[in-house]
Amino acid sequence: MAKIKTHFACQQCGYQAPRWMGRCPECGSWGTLVEERPTAPAARGGSLRQPSAAPVPVTDIQRPALMRIPTGIAEVDRTLGGGVVPGSVVLIGGDPGIGKSTLLLQVAARVAEQGRKVLYVSGEESAEQIRARAERVGALAPELYLVTETLLEAILDHAERIRPDLLIIDSVQTAHGAELESPPGSISQVREVATRLLTVSKERGISTCLIGHVTKEGSFAGPKALEHIVDTVIYFEGEGQHAYRVLRVTKNRFGSTHEIGIFEMTEAGLEEVGHPSRIFLAERAPGVTGSVVVVTMEGTRPLLVEMQALVAPTHASFPRRVVTGVDGNRVAILVAVLEKRLGMPLSTCDVFVNVAGGVRVTEPAADLGIVAAVASSYRNLPLDPGLVCFGEVGLTGEIREVRHAAQRLHQARHLGFTRCVMPESRDGRPVEGGEIEVWGVRTVDAAMGVLFP
Repeated sequence: MAKIKTHFACQQCGYQAPRWMGRCPECGSWGTLVEERPTAPAARGGSLRQPSAAPVPVTDIQRPALMRIPTGIAEVDRTLGGGVVPGSVVLIGGDPGIGKSTLLLQVAARVAEQGRKVLYVSGEESAEQIRARAERVGALAPELYLVTETLLEAILDHAERIRPDLLIIDSVQTAHGAELESPPGSISQVREVATRLLTVSKERGISTCLIGHVTKEGSFAGPKALEHIVDTVIYFEGEGQHAYRVLRVTKNRFGSTHEIGIFEMTEAGLEEVGHPSRIFLAERAPGVTGSVVVVTMEGTRPLLVEMQALVAPTHASFPRRVVTGVDGNRVAILVAVLEKRLGMPLSTCDVFVNVAGGVRVTEPAADLGIVAAVASSYRNLPLDPGLVCFGEVGLTGEIREVRHAAQRLHQARHLGFTRCVMPESRDGRPVEGGEIEVWGVRTVDAAMGVLFP
């Protein structure tokens, strides 16, 4: 009898080794290499080639009509681009306890209320626990079917019998196929489960949502290959101390990857936040140093957030740079620009930067707000409470234009702000701000002259 060859696969990055090692040489994780057996090879007499269609010109292919299933939750539909596409596979992940199961249970109920069948498969909770949560969040619907199962073949049998319009797997790391001897959650099991579910979804036209665990680094636990298999990847973000959650899409084959949805966690489940800018600015204290309002764009939605900074002298050899809500490397660059171009001796100070409300800002247009907040704290001079700003800052101290300036100004004017500092137009034409006073600047030095007259 021939000996079955095995290999050891890292459960963090997928690296394969012929023998066990304590530390993965690819990602440096300890104790993540697990023994796995490869799938059974095909019969020797059989052919591995599958018949394929003949190549045709792309102009002869008919464009399919892209139909979507609305989820009944506007913020989710906004993130997905209008709804769930039949036959697509959506992967949603987030920190433990962030509200992934609650969100998808509410989505399942809204879809079931439209007369569509929904199958919710849980491998982590009992049906009684899910029923209790559904009653608490108002997700009781007769077309919503619950089952607790981890065997992939049984899940596919349930899907074949019920023929749901929406299939939810909670979570993909708990499901396993009987043909593989690897434990649930391993690289081979998760890849096999995701691939077979993708095949069934495409063949039957079933919209599938997979819940995936994430590691402490923020990536999906186990295989990164999951993100390449599925059609849409969504992260559910938020701080445990804050009630607000952000639904952010990083991959979408059927829509934009720049939209976000904002929710508030309540006792009755997740509630949509219709005017997030008012929520994030509700507790802002006027007349304090190191605070400025920044207009950032999340997809097609302008969002006003409060940027806070604190600059304090330090006697340590290495001053601290503590950042929350924005990229720490970007803040380090902007601090260096202030020190080089404006002569601020920030190398002898600790610098703390925070975006209030627990939201994360990734757009370069927040650069000017970070610079203004740091300068306000260092000079101990408060900024005008009715002022907003946005603009990208370069290494030479120039302020570059950003997109959607008109939409940003309209939102700032709608919320009652009266002044705006922004990049000057390339062609020199003034930007029409209507009732809001617009100051166009080209350099950080010029911006300081406007911010601190």
